[in-house]
Amino acid sequence: MGRAGLNRKTALATLTLTLAAEAPDLDVFAGFRGRAFGFAHHRGFTHSFLGLILISALVVGFMYLVWRIRGRKTKDPNLPPRWGLLFVLAYVAGLSHILLDFTNNYGVRPFWPFSERWYSWDIVFIAEPVLYILLFGGLLLPALGSLINDEIGSRRKGPQGRRAATVALIGVVLLYGVRDYEHRRAVAALQARTFQDAEALRLSAYPDYWNIFQWSGVVETRNFFVVTPVDSSVPEVDPDASMRFRYKPEETAVTLAAKKSYLGRVYLDWAKYPVTETEEVSSDPGGYIVHFQDLRFEYGMFAGRNPLGASVRLDRHLKVLGYSMGSRQDFKNETH
Repeated sequence: MGRAGLNRKTALATLTLTLAAEAPDLDVFAGFRGRAFGFAHHRGFTHSFLGLILISALVVGFMYLVWRIRGRKTKDPNLPPRWGLLFVLAYVAGLSHILLDFTNNYGVRPFWPFSERWYSWDIVFIAEPVLYILLFGGLLLPALGSLINDEIGSRRKGPQGRRAATVALIGVVLLYGVRDYEHRRAVAALQARTFQDAEALRLSAYPDYWNIFQWSGVVETRNFFVVTPVDSSVPEVDPDASMRFRYKPEETAVTLAAKKSYLGRVYLDWAKYPVTETEEVSSDPGGYIVHFQDLRFEYGMFAGRNPLGASVRLDRHLKVLGYSMGSRQDFKNETH
């Protein structure tokens, strides 16, 4: 964004944009109060429209401090810093962070604290290779051009890389357009299919990390979930596709106690297609472990790993003993 032209409007624009675009992820420090607390506050305040006001102010304040420490010097003495504009640019950079997080299937809560509702576009993978190729290309190609110019003794004055950065951003927009189109086709293919003659209560399609035509469909019916591969290049879901059926478990006093725990409430607020499994522990002190899983992440490289799962350990009296996040079974006794 800086190289596309904003670095011509004010000094310190590129560094301000870079820091502000990363600053929302400062919420990772919430994990120091426990993994359950960190999970509850991830993509919360710092990823909201209101929170970005504070984040932008902190970034600009930091930039002002750096500017003073450097003796109020900038790379181009004819382009002074415009602090009001830098605040606006910091906010725009923060919005770009929210947009990027919104495009994948983890989601964001942009209207916090007025609404805790999660929103996700579900069109790109959490780590999208094509996106990285476009953005890194927009940075590296001008650098390669500068090396060539140095070799032949030619150097252009002023900021470099405007054309490549603009092309890269246009490429990102086109990527989103193609992904959104194929996503709509994948959802339509799921809607056209019946699953054991059961009515779909809701359904979704989640992207493959590379193939724009490959999606993971998740369908919820009254009694079960279906996870199935979807090829958006064809109008219907392949009847021979390797569908996996997950029947909804019976609600028990154990699962209810786990769902009422702190981590249980947080997880169910975030998860879109949650399922639970109950494990009885025979070793001392006995009790139960209730595992939570979101079927949004039960496909591709996530299948069988449950990296975004959670577990609640209860004693025989259904008192919470500890929480665990991910596939590791290292329970921590966290109080909130």
